[in-house]
Amino acid sequence: MSSSDSSKAEKSAEWSWHCSGNGHCGSGKWSGMNIFAMVLGFIFFWPVGLVILFWILSGRHVRDLPAAVKRQWKRAFGGADSGAPDTGNVVFNAYQQTQYDRISEIKKEIRDRARRFGEFRADKRRRADEEEFSQFMASNPPRES
Repeated sequence: MSSSDSSKAEKSAEWSWHCSGNGHCGSGKWSGMNIFAMVLGFIFFWPVGLVILFWILSGRHVRDLPAAVKRQWKRAFGGADSGAPDTGNVVFNAYQQTQYDRISEIKKEIRDRARRFGEFRADKRRRADEEEFSQFMASNPPRES
C-alpha cells in the first residue's frame, strides 16, 4: 500500500462512525427507545428531533434528557424555588427564610396595589366619559320634529 493510500484510509477513518466489531457504531446509544423518541421529535417539531439526535450522538440515553433540560432551565432562568437554600446553620436558615417570606409578601402587596390602581384608572376614565357625555347631552337638546 502506498503512502497516499494509507492517508486516504486515515481520512476515511476520521469520517467513519468508528464501527466496532460488536455492531455498536458511533458514539451514540442507538436503542429502540432512543430511535423512537428521535423519530417522534422530528415528526412533531424538527428542532426537537435534532436535539434528541445530538443527545444520542453524545452517547447519552434519551431518558436522561428531561432531567438535563430541567437543570439547564434552572441554571439559565433561576427556577423559582419555594425557599432558601440550606446553609447548615439552623438560625441563619430561619432568618433567611423569614427574609424570603417578607420579600414574597412585599411582592404580593405590590401586585395587589397595581391591580387596584388599574381598577381606579378604569373607573376614573368611565366617570370622565360619563361627565363628557352628560355635557354633550346638556348642550345639545333633542330636536323636535
